[in-house]
Amino acid sequence: MHEDHARPLAGHRVIGDGGAIRTGQTAGRGVRRSAGGRIGVCHIGFTHGSVGPAVQTRTTRAGQAQGKGGTRVTAHGITATTRRETQAAGAIPTVLQVLPALEAGGVERGTVDVAEGIVGAGWRALVASQGGRLEHALARVGARHITLPLATKNPLALRRNAGRLARVIREHGVDLIHARSRAPAWSALWASRATGVPLVTTFHGTYTLGPWGLKAGYNRVMIEGARVIAISQFIAAHIREQYGVTDDRIRIIPRGVDLTTFTPQAVREQRIVRLATQWRLPEDATVILMPGRLTRWKGQSLLIEAMARLGRPGVHALIVGSDQGRAAYRTTLDDQIAHHGLEGQVHILDHCDDMPAAYRLANVVVSASLEPEAFGRVPAEGQALGRVVVAPAHGGALEIVDHGVTGWLFEPGDADSLAYALAVALDMDPAARTAMTERAMVQTQRVFSKTAMILDTLAVYRELLGAPEPALSVP
Repeated sequence: MHEDHARPLAGHRVIGDGGAIRTGQTAGRGVRRSAGGRIGVCHIGFTHGSVGPAVQTRTTRAGQAQGKGGTRVTAHGITATTRRETQAAGAIPTVLQVLPALEAGGVERGTVDVAEGIVGAGWRALVASQGGRLEHALARVGARHITLPLATKNPLALRRNAGRLARVIREHGVDLIHARSRAPAWSALWASRATGVPLVTTFHGTYTLGPWGLKAGYNRVMIEGARVIAISQFIAAHIREQYGVTDDRIRIIPRGVDLTTFTPQAVREQRIVRLATQWRLPEDATVILMPGRLTRWKGQSLLIEAMARLGRPGVHALIVGSDQGRAAYRTTLDDQIAHHGLEGQVHILDHCDDMPAAYRLANVVVSASLEPEAFGRVPAEGQALGRVVVAPAHGGALEIVDHGVTGWLFEPGDADSLAYALAVALDMDPAARTAMTERAMVQTQRVFSKTAMILDTLAVYRELLGAPEPALSVP
């Protein structure tokens, strides 16, 4: 795809001067990784006005709940030494991950990746969800899926699911449960309490508080793990500030990019040509790619508005992602495209099964989220595949895109700023473009690899289980 070398929009800046970024965001502090200590898992309950019942802890006279295999569960969680004794006996650890479903998405993909790492460590990997398109991917990595109705948010159903998960834990000898979403996390917490199996949670977003903060109690389940994994410094800072979680319980583990798949060397030209033909793109088209499910906060409407202001007929914008039933929003986007007369330039495409080829097809990759993203898989994947990335200057994107060094940032929600950033990215000379993309690829390989994510997650599991470091077979 050729480069469009028209001049940038006059009178606009990307953001700041000389690479200075004005965001108002406080940088996240580093997290102290301490081993041992007490593990917080048991103190939990919905607050006044929330959607479900409080949890009571069953205790002995000594103030300790009895857990699986004689494990002691104190008010601060599982006693680590008892877990070490269990693992020293030679049992293969079994880890159960729980989430609502296994459809396409960052949470779901990360679940499959970690399951692959668990199997590669010689452990047993179970995943419970209501199922979805990634079940086959899970089976391919050697993990087992258990179908349960975990997508529900009904308080009574959450209680029933707790019982179902407790049965799974007992029947399969689960040693640790890892919850990745709020509703199933409540069920997982109660099952953890009933069986004495430690709970890990991953905090995947900032989670809205709802009117008058009514969802605050509902959200708090994500900080009730013995360890709380934050997927970015941004999320770690949010957990500290909003929920008062101390650094000894937080582990920062960024989402990982599969560098065996998301690398230029793995994408053959035939795959790129096949996609370009399927999407009916002109042979010499300059392409802007925006991956992500169709939902308002992802900013598809902002990109359309920026394309109207960019004013370059030879540039095509591909919005790639499923509407997941949001037909009304899809119609709104179609109407906006027609209003600006962009039918020949802006194309809304459905789910793509070959995203590495889609990234390589593009000249520029865009993330335009209106709200801060917890991490930002799109910028990381785009950089891994050697593409110039344009992203909003908030949330996790600030940890991935170094403005003017590995990509370009723009003022969130500002169509003029986005249009100018796109113009700057499109107009880079070949040498500058190559230098930027090479720096971005090196950073992604160093910080945001799938292997690093897997190893760090397994380290959290071992910390709680007292398991020895395994001989790994991790891609």
